[in-house]
Amino acid sequence: MKAICIHQFGGPEVMKLEEVPNTRPSSDQVLVRIRAVGINPVDTYIRAGSYDPKPTLPYTPGKDAAGEVVGTGARVYITGSLTGAYAEYAICNSADVHPLPGRLSFEQGAAIGVPYATAYRSLFQRASAVAGETVLIHGGSGGVGTAAIQLARNAGLTVIATAGTAEGIELTKRLGAHYVLNHRALDYLSEIAKITHGKGVDVIVEMLANVNLGKDLTVLAMHGRICIVGSRGPVEINPRDAMKRDADIRGVMLGNATAQERLQIFAALGAGFENGTLTPIVGKIFALGEAAKAHEAVMQSGAQGKIVLKTD
Repeated sequence: MKAICIHQFGGPEVMKLEEVPNTRPSSDQVLVRIRAVGINPVDTYIRAGSYDPKPTLPYTPGKDAAGEVVGTGARVYITGSLTGAYAEYAICNSADVHPLPGRLSFEQGAAIGVPYATAYRSLFQRASAVAGETVLIHGGSGGVGTAAIQLARNAGLTVIATAGTAEGIELTKRLGAHYVLNHRALDYLSEIAKITHGKGVDVIVEMLANVNLGKDLTVLAMHGRICIVGSRGPVEINPRDAMKRDADIRGVMLGNATAQERLQIFAALGAGFENGTLTPIVGKIFALGEAAKAHEAVMQSGAQGKIVLKTD
């Protein structure tokens, strides 16, 4: 079978499409014929060797994908793989294999795992958001952002989203954001006081904390919570902005979720995919052999949904 193999940490060019031996699962594992693979920013950090724990070289990257269970043909999406998802076949633990409703394509299935689970964990397990609160979702047009908008709207929150392109702004509006701010505009966060009548936002889902965290603290309501989903460096903040609001800054790492929390996450997501209230957004699509281009694209600004690789 064909798979992307990484023999040394480095830039996107270290990913090579190779012919590797067919995988054979044990009796308690599931073999999935992969049809589409989701690309996440964390994949690029692992590939570069800047994310711990580092995988043993050589390895095949990827956790998010969708395809068919070999032997039964059942349509599934996966949220983890023992052998890596950037491949034509992947061995998975059964807990990481979930039914893919017929209304969703394989590409949409590949867009579920990390983005939707991270969005759910941020909003409900870490921020404890409840109906009637207001949430600010930075990067609303990206993979986690589009998932968070849908989840927040379904839960009865007022949604303020940000985006940086006309296409991204239109997408966030279409997904149901009540208000959309252009994060490339100067002092765009000043609009929040007007939107919230001076109260501020209760929850912030932050994708780029090294750029936004200091300003985020100034637009929080009393007892507001910031959930840090992503950061690309250090940041300086004024602690008094947190003190005067009794504010919380909460880290979000999907890998820290307990087995019970993961059950809760995917039970809630499964209901949304089945009843049609959640629909994954797919952005750019690349061939499996174009994994390097996909890694370059996922780190660029202006994302619209999840970047996906197709294996056939």
